[in-house]
Amino acid sequence: MTPLSVVIITKNEENNIGACIEAVQEIADEILVLDSFSTDKTEQICRDNGVRFEKHEFEGHIQQKNRAKDMATNEWVLSLDADERPDELLLQNIIKLKEQNFPGNIAGYSMNRLNFYCGKPIKSCGWYPDSKLRLWKKDCGTWTGINPHDCFELNKGFTSSHLSGDILHNTYPTHAAMVNQVNKFAHIAAEQFSQNPLPWLVFKMLFSPIFKFIKNYLIKLGLLDGKAGFQICRYQAIEVFKKYRLAIGLNTR
Repeated sequence: MTPLSVVIITKNEENNIGACIEAVQEIADEILVLDSFSTDKTEQICRDNGVRFEKHEFEGHIQQKNRAKDMATNEWVLSLDADERPDELLLQNIIKLKEQNFPGNIAGYSMNRLNFYCGKPIKSCGWYPDSKLRLWKKDCGTWTGINPHDCFELNKGFTSSHLSGDILHNTYPTHAAMVNQVNKFAHIAAEQFSQNPLPWLVFKMLFSPIFKFIKNYLIKLGLLDGKAGFQICRYQAIEVFKKYRLAIGLNTR
């Protein structure tokens, strides 16, 4: 049976990391947690669960996930965030792949992610199927994207397949958590966009939030999830507005 490393990056994840570790015990031959110097009980929880616990300064989601990937002992890696865990169908499909020694020429597997808001699974607002490439041979690809929104891409010439089952993502356990995350991500994204031309930033600030709301609330049927759908789509638009407004401020300094 082919061994599998599960890698998780953390920073103050005491409310999530225990459940994440427990959820992957059945499939993981190694659980590697790469922490950014948490000040809560994250380290204690990890050590109590006997996982491999490493530390490195946080330089960005993409950089940290690539570092965790490279630190994994095994060739095959499943990458999760601390607030994610595979559902039972996904676990069983990963076990089958391990038992078959990952047959064929497939170098990576995508899976759907089911996001939760205040305990409610959301399949509208552009949140589902939210397919993610999370299971792969570690030397066949790399994390890319624009922080904080990362994605894993296989190198040219490698192919992927899709697994049934969902990653359960406790995206925003409370409304306050969503507000905090929106502010955090907007500041991170603003740093990435600040070097763009000022007219482009102004245009994006004025029109992208409107398009984002219309797309996710009407076209992606966020309205079907009632108050939760409206709040999600509203704050998605607010995040877009804030990141360009902040980028303008950095651009004009």
